[in-house]
Formats: sequence, C-alpha cells, structure tokens
Amino acid sequence: MTSPQQSPDPQGHEHGHGHAHGREHGHGHEPGFGRHGPDPGSGSGHNSGHGHSHSHGPAAPVSRHLRRVIAAVLIPFATAVVVGLLVLWPGGTPAHERTGVGFDRQTEQGKVVAVEQVDCKDVNAAQVPPTGDTSTPQGREAVNAQQGECAKATIEVTSGPDKGRRFTEIVQPDAPRQLEEGQGVVVAYAPDAPKDLQYSVTDVNRKVPMAVLAIIFALAVVLVGRMRGVMALIALAVSFLVLTLFILPAILEGSNPLIVAVVGSSAIMLLALYMCHGLSARTSVAVLGTLISLLLIGLLGSFFIGWASLSGNTDDYTGLIHGLYPEIDMSGLLLAGVIIGSLGVLDDVTVTQTSAVWELHQADPGMGPRALYRAGIRIGRDHIASVVNTLVLAYAGASLPLLLLFTIADSSMGTVANSELVAEEIVRTLVGSIGLVASVPVTTALAALVVSADRPSEEAGGRTPGRGGRRRRAK
Repeated sequence: MTSPQQSPDPQGHEHGHGHAHGREHGHGHEPGFGRHGPDPGSGSGHNSGHGHSHSHGPAAPVSRHLRRVIAAVLIPFATAVVVGLLVLWPGGTPAHERTGVGFDRQTEQGKVVAVEQVDCKDVNAAQVPPTGDTSTPQGREAVNAQQGECAKATIEVTSGPDKGRRFTEIVQPDAPRQLEEGQGVVVAYAPDAPKDLQYSVTDVNRKVPMAVLAIIFALAVVLVGRMRGVMALIALAVSFLVLTLFILPAILEGSNPLIVAVVGSSAIMLLALYMCHGLSARTSVAVLGTLISLLLIGLLGSFFIGWASLSGNTDDYTGLIHGLYPEIDMSGLLLAGVIIGSLGVLDDVTVTQTSAVWELHQADPGMGPRALYRAGIRIGRDHIASVVNTLVLAYAGASLPLLLLFTIADSSMGTVANSELVAEEIVRTLVGSIGLVASVPVTTALAALVVSADRPSEEAGGRTPGRGGRRRRAK
C-alpha cells in the first residue's frame, strides 16, 4: 500500500523538471503559461510550479486590454514630454563677457618643466605687516610664509595661442597643493593683466586618473551586468546628454527652471527606464510610480522653499551665476536641483518594488491585490530604511567641511539649521526623502492592482492547446 502512494511523486517531479527546461528554451508563448499557476488538486500541478522556479526567461506578458490601459496613460504623458522638449529646446548656451572670476575664466593646459627650492624671503612670498603684529591670522600667515623654503616652478603653456610660453609660479611651503616636475596643470589666462602676470596655475590636470577610473567603472558594470550593464551605461550617457544639451542651456536662456527640470527629468526617466528594463507593463508601472513621486517632490519642494524663504543664492558659485545671468530664478534653480537629484534614487526604488510585486504574483498567482500589496510593502520597508539613511549620509558627507566650520564656531544646532546654507540642504534632503518614502506604497499599490487585474489566460488559452498544463486545467 505504501508503494502506490509514493510512486506518483517522483514521476510528477521528473515531469515537472523536464517541463521547466522546455520553458527555458522557448520564450514565445510559454511565459503566459507560467502565469496560470498550479492546479491545487494534483501533484503534477505542484511540480509545474517547481518547474517554473527554474525558468530564467522574461516576465509573463500582460493582457492586451491591460496594455491598452497603460498605453492610454503613458502615451499622452510621453507626448507632452516630447512637446515640452521641442518648445523649450535651447538654441545654445547664451554668450556673455568673461569676468575672470572662478570658473568664468579662460584656461589653457600647461606642464611643470622645472621646480627649484628657494628661500621664501628671496621671492617675497608674503608681506609681513609693517607693525610686525602676528596676533591676527593674517599676520601669522604672512610670517609663516616667509619662513622655510618655497618652490619656484617653471610652467610651460602647452595649448592656445601662447603655446610654448613659460612663466614662473611660487608655491609656499604650507600650500595644500605642491607642484612636481613633469606634472600637468591647468593655467588661467587674463589677457588684460600685465604680460608677466597673464598666466597663473589654477589646478592640476586630472584627466588621466579620471579617465582610468571611468573605464574601471564601465568594465565593472559590463562584467557584472552584462547586456543590462551595457544598456545602463548607454542610458547614463543619454541622461548626461539631456542634462548638458537641454536642461542647463535652457535654464541659462531664461526658461523657468522648474518646468525645464520636470520636462528634462521626465525625458531622462522614460529613456533610462525603458532602455534598461525594456518595453513592458512592469517598466510602465515603475514609470508611473516615479512620475507620481516626482510630482509630490515638486509640490513639497515649491511650498517649503517659498515658506522658508530660501533664495538659492548661498555661495560663490550661485552668486557668480546670478551675477552673470540675473534673470535666472535662483530659488527655482534650487527646486530643479531637488527634483533632478531625487530622480536617480527614485528609479531604483520604483523598479525594485514593481519587480518584487511581479515576482510575488508569478510565485503565487492566487494572491489578490491586498495580499500582494502587504507582501510588497514588507520588502519596501527595508528599502525605505536603507535609502533614507543613504540620502542623509550622502548630503552630510558632501557638506562635511561646512559642518566642521559650524563646529569650530561652537554654534548651536538650531543656529546651524537656521542658516540658509544648511537649511537648503535640510529641505533638499527631507523633501527628497519624503518623495522616496511615498514612492514605495504608491508603486507597490499600482503594481499590485495592475498585475492582479491582468487576465492573460483568457487570451492565451487557444494558443497552446497541446500543453499538458492546459489539458489538466481544462479538466
């Protein structure tokens, strides 16, 4: 009596395993078959579920009706993005007269051809105050600059109309950047200055190490991600092109930074998500979740930036931009930065949540939208915790020198948070984090509703009538 009861199980297991391999090699209509789920009344149905776990093909296709519903939402949105790109597309970066301040300087390439150690006093590296007062930081700095040996570097210009011209640069012993013979440098050119003072070293040339690091990054992405990695790199390049060819020039031309950021971010979102994850209902749900979250970030950011009276003009760079292009709305530029900065992390969250719900549904097609949402949101809670912590630490790390200055000044936490420079980062972090947190339940709910409303079996029923699984279900 024991033997007959045990025999169906190994036979069913072998049949299910072989059926799995059949589905691995055929991607025509088979994913749709996997969506029908096991027959709860038979051992072979159980083994069909086991066979599905071995499949490495794409997600099961959704019904034609559901594809039409998704298209009815996304096509008008994509059309509006394209129209926005055409209307706001800039004619190029507006010309302006160079001020010679900060990044707004004419620069050329140079090379250190010789470095000589000299006494700082001989080259008059700094002037000691006539009174000899060293009680002030400026006085102490001047005295220290005349003590010890300075580096007298000879620089040769290697690009531009004055290629081959040489000039001398004095580097003090306590300077944070020392020059070495053979080192590539970036030199600033001031045509209105006296001939001997027209060139000066502003930075070192880092192109080679930066290029090597970029190549290592690309190789790592391709080796691990393979074709998905290649598509991710292409999407990254496309995002960079949209940023440099559309968003930045359009803002400089005087277009509203918020509208430009929304249109540009939407274009990046559509291109990047569909290029990396394919044209599918799963990707479309992630796009919808990202769009809703971006709108929430835009509304919250606009409200709190206005309420907190944040001007967006808090440092030398924003001050220079405002001086060169006074028509730019700096608070709008701040809001645009919040939206663009949140987009990358939003894509990660929405795609992950959508994929989780899809996989849960394929593992158990009998789960309803409520059960799918509850299971997906449990995954999302872990994601929320890590993402919020990542954002806060990222902004804190970027602002570490500023935080050190406030610590040195022995300022209270309230004083630090109230300063506009820090308040901008707080608003940026919290608004972006709220959008990320909201994206988890929003995207999970959308994915649960969409995948539960799908009925591909009704359309696919007549395509593979000869399959064993179909015959069993027909019975």
